[in-house]
Amino acid sequence: MRKIALEEHFTTAGLDAYSLRMPFTGTPGRAGEADSGAQIRRRLADFDELRLGAMDGAGIDVAVLSAASPGVQAEPDARTAVRRALAANDVLADVVAKHPTRYAGFAHLPLQDVDAATDELERCVCELGFKGALINGHSHGEYLDEPKFYPFWERVEDLDVPVYLHPADPFDMPRMYEGHPELLGALWSWTVETATHALRLVLGGTFDRFPSVRLILGHMGETLPYLLWRLDSRSRMHAQGARAGARPPSQIIRENIAITTAGVCAHESLLCALSALGEDNVMFSVDYPYESSDVAAEFIETAPVSEVVRAKVCHGNAERMLHLRGEEPRVAQVA
Repeated sequence: MRKIALEEHFTTAGLDAYSLRMPFTGTPGRAGEADSGAQIRRRLADFDELRLGAMDGAGIDVAVLSAASPGVQAEPDARTAVRRALAANDVLADVVAKHPTRYAGFAHLPLQDVDAATDELERCVCELGFKGALINGHSHGEYLDEPKFYPFWERVEDLDVPVYLHPADPFDMPRMYEGHPELLGALWSWTVETATHALRLVLGGTFDRFPSVRLILGHMGETLPYLLWRLDSRSRMHAQGARAGARPPSQIIRENIAITTAGVCAHESLLCALSALGEDNVMFSVDYPYESSDVAAEFIETAPVSEVVRAKVCHGNAERMLHLRGEEPRVAQVA
């Protein structure tokens, strides 16, 4: 079955200073073996033999590529961040042009400068043909629900593209992690950080102000699909959550947020997500090269769902949401 993968990472020479700050602990394969950090670095920088070989072996037709976390959002100098983001997007555009049937792109944005990031999103979508943006969490402690980002969300809405909210390290380290380094990163702290960031958007009114914006969360929704009832129940007890006419959190999440299976290859989690969010809001992904393409493919191919649902998860929902049916680059209808 045709497969489109949405959380597939890369790096460039200009981004190495940022992306290689991440710990590389290995990628477990089908038999449980782990790749070395050096192998992961090679795969991040490769767009040909290694990456396409992994895709072919797993039966993945299209990978939507995005810069590895944290990227230029970690850069303290805004002008440098803008310059390097544009350069990374140009590199990615060249890669997509070389392999137009295998790759698509998510824009990498220098959100330290909201105006520059907003204009770069439009350039990437309208001139480079990218399918949206992937944002690596906060930018120096600034979160996307803050009013300074309203012009960015307005442009996202005008362009009709999704934003993929990807994990990053917390801006400041909570004491609860002290003495427990195993809780940091992908195992737990990134989930807490990203789910909280998404809830700020849900409860802070971003989706009320920009109702057609679509957010994508990886890792089977960063736990949010499994908490919908509690989010509704507890938000009613908070003054902000009880504002007149507000949609309950569960409705906002179902209407404005889609999720991918990246990094969670468990049938139980998939079935729960499909039940909570609906079959139109779940999409296949790998999280390459940090996870195994083979394991992810076997997981979705053997999932106990109908072939109609499998087709939606594997490719149909991504084709619809990302306009991945071979359209020409579109011009934003900016008021």
